[in-house]
Amino acid sequence: MIILRVIFTCGGTGGHISPAIAVANLIKERRPDAEILFVGAEDGMEADLVPRAGFKLETVRISNFQRKPTPSNLIYNVRSLSYMFSSRRTADRIIREFRPDVIVGTGGYASYPMLRQGAKRGIPTALHEANAVPGLTTRLVMDKVDRIMVSFPESGKNYPKPENVRVVGMPVKSEFFFTRKAEAKKSLGLDDRPLIVSYWGSLGAREMNKKIARFMALECEDGAPFQHIHATGSYGWKWMPDYVKEQGADLNAHPEIDMREYIYDMPAVMAAADLVICRAGASTIAETAAAGKPAIFVPSPNVTDNHQEKNARIVESHGAAIVLRETACDGDKLYEAAKSILTDRERLSAMERAVQELSVPDSAEKIYGIIQELAASQIEA
Repeated sequence: MIILRVIFTCGGTGGHISPAIAVANLIKERRPDAEILFVGAEDGMEADLVPRAGFKLETVRISNFQRKPTPSNLIYNVRSLSYMFSSRRTADRIIREFRPDVIVGTGGYASYPMLRQGAKRGIPTALHEANAVPGLTTRLVMDKVDRIMVSFPESGKNYPKPENVRVVGMPVKSEFFFTRKAEAKKSLGLDDRPLIVSYWGSLGAREMNKKIARFMALECEDGAPFQHIHATGSYGWKWMPDYVKEQGADLNAHPEIDMREYIYDMPAVMAAADLVICRAGASTIAETAAAGKPAIFVPSPNVTDNHQEKNARIVESHGAAIVLRETACDGDKLYEAAKSILTDRERLSAMERAVQELSVPDSAEKIYGIIQELAASQIEA
């Protein structure tokens, strides 16, 4: 069998890197002799995550662009533009030395030079766009790559060549699909009351954490009808415990409200949950869908093209979530929304069925199939 050589190019956030690692792991499982190389940015999370996953990483020097037209941003963007041109030379060298059969981009600025130069050299290329709408990198290369892989069926209309679009979902850890609720609740020491899980990312969003503090105070006033696990994030952990007390929430008297810095065992906690309250990044949505959990999404307003709200609205349109804008909700509205779902068994069950229909358990398999298809076309050519 001919050795398969694949470059994964990605960077910046875990949402770009983790799907690539999931597919790379599947390739190594199916074809142990395959050669895999990751290409990312010099200062991205990939410098830590990729070697830890056991894969080789090369880097290109590239950075994002600032949108506000200030003098300092203009200087920054000129430098970013120079990096973009120099990164093409680095990409050419990597392609020449590694000789890939396929180049797969999963997002982030670092994927631009590899996809562009790969397409220019006639190497089969594929791009995975996790969000409902194409980001800047995707817009720059979407007319050049051979395949565009999207998470949502509704996303196909955003691309100039619909015939090149494939709906593949978003790869997530298999534990999100297969961890059972009863086993998870037992392992976490939870009782039969509904469980709410809330979090705003690894750092924590200050304003949203304040709203959850009010949410907790209302839970205490109601006699804690639900169990609740909330992750404050690293920044939130520094101030939120005191702030919660100021809001009148006595968590010592209500141990069923569990405030912690991080949720390290997310697949188990998600499996035990009845309702999730969180942001609406593509990875987060994929994990809630894989676990089959209804959600209240509060999209971050500080993202490019408002893509989180667009992600969330698709899930909402299927009846699997409700969406609250950050500027239009407070702790009281969040709590009332959660209560209205958890106290309506029929509605909760309908949302659970709807979210399960959105999950794609074989997402990594679908992407692997496209890689094989493109590699075969290269060999035949």
